[in-house]
Amino acid sequence: MPANPPYRRVLLKASGEALMGKQGFGIDVSVADQVAADIAEARALGVEVGLVIGGGNIFRGVAVASAGGDRVTGDHMGMLATVINSLAMRTSLVKIGVDAVVLSAIAMPELCESFSQRKATAYMNAGKVVIFAGGTGNPFFTTDSAAALRAAEIGADALFKGTQVDGVYSADPKNNPDARRYDRITHREVLQKGLAVMDTAAIALARENNIPIIVYSIHEKGGFGAILKGEGRCTIVSDD
Repeated sequence: MPANPPYRRVLLKASGEALMGKQGFGIDVSVADQVAADIAEARALGVEVGLVIGGGNIFRGVAVASAGGDRVTGDHMGMLATVINSLAMRTSLVKIGVDAVVLSAIAMPELCESFSQRKATAYMNAGKVVIFAGGTGNPFFTTDSAAALRAAEIGADALFKGTQVDGVYSADPKNNPDARRYDRITHREVLQKGLAVMDTAAIALARENNIPIIVYSIHEKGGFGAILKGEGRCTIVSDD
């Protein structure tokens, strides 16, 4: 085990669906508490953590468009869902003694502060966990893109993607038992192979800013901290 974690500052992207646990909708508080505990472990290692959470457990904007509705309105509704999840995660962090703040790309001062790069960096330098809500604040961009953007803005050393599986596969391992699992793969290969890691814009942005993407199972208790200690099971997406 290395004496120090290889990353000083990271951005963790968690899907909204992950917060559902075994429920069909909404937030499973026990899952939120587990994610909070994993973040607390990372902080104890001296790692600064930013967090982006999707909103798919509550609402998906693309569902509106696929049903013939207005995509822009649907995406705005999805952004609001990420704010709900972010407030829930802040609650789970604060109750175990982790100082956390929610910064939203959409102004809603009664609920949380508005995002700015300077404010986010200042809070992280002060030791707070910063939760980025509201996506990028623009329609047609996913929370994957928001995560890559925020990672670049805060100077993150790595972008962690917490998923339902333990890495990047050539196909969905739940449907294809012969799917190949990658320990390492480049950003370029992910784009060329069309692998479902993150959307194309997110991969391209991470590649342009030399940010490795580390894909792991968010349901593996302690998995986040284990990877930070040079252990654990994951796929590293990096051109280095």
